[in-house]
Amino acid sequence: MNTQDDHIEAALQIIACLGLPTAQYNERSALTLLALLDLSPGKSWTQVKSPLMGITPIMNWAREHYSKDYAPNTRETVRRQTMHQFCDAGIALYNPDKPDRPVNSPKAVYQIEPHVLTLLRTYGTTSWHSHLERYLADRTSLVERYAKEREQNRIPVRIADGKEITLSPGIHSELIKDIIEDFAERFAPNSILIYAGDTEKKWGYFDKELLKELNVDVGSHGKMPDVVLHYTEKNWLLLVESVTSHGPVDGKRYEELSKLFSESTAGLVYVTAFPNRALMGRYLSEIAWETEVWVADAPSHLIHFNGVRFLGPYSP
Repeated sequence: MNTQDDHIEAALQIIACLGLPTAQYNERSALTLLALLDLSPGKSWTQVKSPLMGITPIMNWAREHYSKDYAPNTRETVRRQTMHQFCDAGIALYNPDKPDRPVNSPKAVYQIEPHVLTLLRTYGTTSWHSHLERYLADRTSLVERYAKEREQNRIPVRIADGKEITLSPGIHSELIKDIIEDFAERFAPNSILIYAGDTEKKWGYFDKELLKELNVDVGSHGKMPDVVLHYTEKNWLLLVESVTSHGPVDGKRYEELSKLFSESTAGLVYVTAFPNRALMGRYLSEIAWETEVWVADAPSHLIHFNGVRFLGPYSP
């Protein structure tokens, strides 16, 4: 009968055989692998499966079958320090059921890669080593294929003639694309993109040197708006928040951005962008005065929240 310790030790050996960094040689990664295989104590490696599992279900599975009780705040550790590496190594797939699911979606799931599943069903048998050698010989091409597929699901954004960036999939990135390609062209023509956030990584696109030329030096802890554009014709910095799940430029956010860009030699314009008017309606009472609102499904209009100027900076 296989015990808890037997399976954990075997999982650690497999992680080493698959060539993962030494930082993955730990109980957390071993239990995560066992969860992705639904390999509870008492089962054999020939019985491994490939369920779709999110991070919280993985942690719950470890508690139920291996008495490992992870604190809720461990979720990001499992995701960033185990699952990211599993996916990068081609051991697990991210959202194989819906590859264009947003990276920050609560419905995000992982699944053991099919070739790895086939390989691990031979663990402990006489054919394990020959299957492992064959898998390792083919893995580079597999990892490259999955990386290419992930790249194909990213959202292309044209930021200048002949220049393009890509953002992680999801409605948040779709709205950022609309801000850069539609809002900016209508209301700040020929503006230059300085910053575009990405839910997959904090600094999606950042022209740090250009921002420094405007006397703004943002540290790593600065909470940037989703999009920053330099409207060179008027020397304005447009600070745009893309609202799909989080709030608009309210009073608190207005003060945060004012402080973050307080040394700017360009005038500051605060903009909240929504994908549609239905979502905007939920936040109307929160939007700060002296800001602008743009709605992607009515792109030719701006909503101006009071003040003596229309789409312009305010002096303190």
